[in-house]
Amino acid sequence: MTKIYLSHSTIISALGFSTEENIRNVEANISGVKLIDDTSYFHSPFYGSIIDKDRLHSAYKKLEYNMEASVLEQAMICSLAEVISASKLKISSKTGLIISTTKGNINALNKQDQSSAYLSVLAQKIKTVFGFKQQPIVVSNACVSGVLALSVAKRYLLENEYDNVFVVSGDLVSEFILSGFNSFQAMSAEPCKPYDAKRKGINIGEAVASILVTKSTANLSEDAVELLGESSINDANHISGPSRIGEGLSRSITIALKEAGLKATDIDYISAHGTATLFNDNMEAEAFNRIGLQKTPVNSYKAYYGHTLGTSGLLETILAMQSLHKNTLFTSLGFTNLGTNKALNVISKNKKTTLTYALKTASGFGGVNTAVVFKKIY
Repeated sequence: MTKIYLSHSTIISALGFSTEENIRNVEANISGVKLIDDTSYFHSPFYGSIIDKDRLHSAYKKLEYNMEASVLEQAMICSLAEVISASKLKISSKTGLIISTTKGNINALNKQDQSSAYLSVLAQKIKTVFGFKQQPIVVSNACVSGVLALSVAKRYLLENEYDNVFVVSGDLVSEFILSGFNSFQAMSAEPCKPYDAKRKGINIGEAVASILVTKSTANLSEDAVELLGESSINDANHISGPSRIGEGLSRSITIALKEAGLKATDIDYISAHGTATLFNDNMEAEAFNRIGLQKTPVNSYKAYYGHTLGTSGLLETILAMQSLHKNTLFTSLGFTNLGTNKALNVISKNKKTTLTYALKTASGFGGVNTAVVFKKIY
């Protein structure tokens, strides 16, 4: 039976320009979420996390590609370049590329030439930079995009379309995004508090993350994991509101566990979506209770990064891989007292423990839900 592995990752965010730098800050319970008073983003101050653009431009310049690129493109290129280099793989006809994003270069809509706003144009640009032989695949499915891209990569590998797939996921803070969530009255006027009784909504953040999905055990990174199971089930409930009983999420988890050959009680840790909105956090609690996961340690990374949209699923998968590797449950920042309708075992402080199996979940607009199950290798 073919085994699928996740290996060699890079994160570019407000908390650093590598997976290692990011995880050091997470371990120290440092948040990248700050009050941002910059009208180039939004007409009023908001809490969110922003990539250091000066540092990004400097990093991109050092790569010497000598090609004009948007901020998102620069971040994707810098991130993916690190992973390709670390993997020591040569790009061939059996190497796939998946670009995962919710809104891509959405700010290009403000320009006279709007062509770069098309996700296909973004994907072709990344393909050209690195010399991929095959056409890139774009995964854009609301806030599950990053983790769904891993599922798509896995299926391509199992069908022998590719031997290796590089996944890069990215979204930036923009007026379009902020205006949309503000219209839903979903934005918090303070740092977000997932699962807490006093949670008031989300913060928006930006990040780019990259990873290798492969069938090969050669040159795996020390934090590599085996991807055991995945599933995506839609609520078919409402365009912006989740199923109140967590129907799609619970079914996604159940199918992913079945493919992995595991029971709910085998899972050591859950990296959940945890947006800090009333409906999302309650829905997740309902879903986890339906399956018997209410006692399993769970956290959300949204109070560290804000909601990074399409990047969040991949970003948080990489952090969960680090959690397994370090045998450490990381604090669900912002949490003090449980405020969900059903019981959850929210991680209130860093804890050393033996970890083997993890579950990553994500949900998004349109009723989408995705769950992936993975196992520590080393």
